[in-house]
Amino acid sequence: MARKLESTLDAVVDGVVVLDADRRIEFLNPEACRILETSLEAAHGLLIDSVTGSDHSIANLSRIVMTNGRPAIERERPIERRIEPDLVVDVQASPLLEGHTVDGVILTLRDCTIHNNLQELVDQRQALSAFGRIAAGIAHEVKNPLGGIRGAAEILLARAGDDKSKRAADLIVREVDRIALLVEDFMVFTRGEELRLASTNIHRVLDDVLAVAQLDPIGASVEVRREFDPSIPEFQADSDRLVQVFLNLVRNAFQAMEGVAGVLVISSRITLDHRLTSADGRHLPTLVVELCDNGPGIEPGMLDKLATPFFTTRSGGTGLGLAVSRHWIARHLGTLRIESEPQRGTTVRVALPLMTQR
Repeated sequence: MARKLESTLDAVVDGVVVLDADRRIEFLNPEACRILETSLEAAHGLLIDSVTGSDHSIANLSRIVMTNGRPAIERERPIERRIEPDLVVDVQASPLLEGHTVDGVILTLRDCTIHNNLQELVDQRQALSAFGRIAAGIAHEVKNPLGGIRGAAEILLARAGDDKSKRAADLIVREVDRIALLVEDFMVFTRGEELRLASTNIHRVLDDVLAVAQLDPIGASVEVRREFDPSIPEFQADSDRLVQVFLNLVRNAFQAMEGVAGVLVISSRITLDHRLTSADGRHLPTLVVELCDNGPGIEPGMLDKLATPFFTTRSGGTGLGLAVSRHWIARHLGTLRIESEPQRGTTVRVALPLMTQR
């Protein structure tokens, strides 16, 4: 009977943790082992606090239920993990009763990360679609008048009889060209450009990006640490677009660390935890590239605005770099996420489906 019950719990899609009266682990099913990054053999007999931390919701709920004997639940609690990306789980704790005495606790852990990530992905793609409609409108309303303004300014420049008039006309031409270039950059959201997929070595892409970025005087003072997984195979991607994406991300990190002893850690790995889907519906392993800097971090209120076109916190910035980067990652069916806390640096995580053949 015990073996049959264990097999049944192993088949449950949620994580199941059984604690005894001292809140020591008696059983973990495979999903709980994945979420908590442990095994039944390693965790058996340990206090749940030593696995999750004494102040985590899982440990707190187990204490509450042992005390009052009533079920409790907390929604969307973060799980920090050592190896794989952090998770968000719903935690439910119920008492195990021996007569009227609480003899243990059963914890159910439901991984909400996939659902949240899918919702974020949908939101990103809806935003990119909206940017495309806005860009089409801007192109229609702005590009033609700009051509007329530039032509008139060139005529003024040719007819100007004094230096002040010439400088004014030249300034108009240069400003029109700058606006036209911004509109052209924004038009990336309206075009259905096909990716030029080819066998791509992600580490060669990153090395090329760093070689260019470190020519910038700001980059020359930053210590770059590579933590690459050499086992990652080549995969199908548009290497030119990936260079564009990662060059923008690396430059952003360098600029964020200007004036401090900057350290940028770039890592690569494969994860099977949450697989991305290819264009033909196949679930593929995920290639994850993380860029972690020790800059000043980003205020929480700014994070959601960062990928909005023309929003920038940097003097002289156009506010298009991150939006365009997210566009090209989305075209690869991947995701780009930013995590940051003030005074604790910023992590940018790019996930791409590891499609090894077309």
